[in-house]
Amino acid sequence: MNNKLYKYQAVVKSVYDGDTCTVDIDLGLGTWVHGEKLRLYRINAPEVRGVERSLGLKSRDFLRSKIDDREIIIKTVKDKKGEWININDLMVSEGFAVYKDY
Repeated sequence: MNNKLYKYQAVVKSVYDGDTCTVDIDLGLGTWVHGEKLRLYRINAPEVRGVERSLGLKSRDFLRSKIDDREIIIKTVKDKKGEWININDLMVSEGFAVYKDY
């Protein structure tokens, strides 16, 4: 099978934490997938619950300020868990997440 990456336009509907959001994805030809939960690839952000709560809320709020209720481009990536700006790298460079191999 071809390991092609596909790009889609999407609208961010909500941001749960610094590495998880919910989007509506435009598949083209008037076909949409609504309410799809996505994890940002290759990064891990602090959790919004538990001992990391304070950092988790800061991480979530930063990501919200960048992508919430905005149109974005997503690329599919095949991993173990299922071009304008790389938000993942920005989250890491600003100290709101770390790189992680899954």
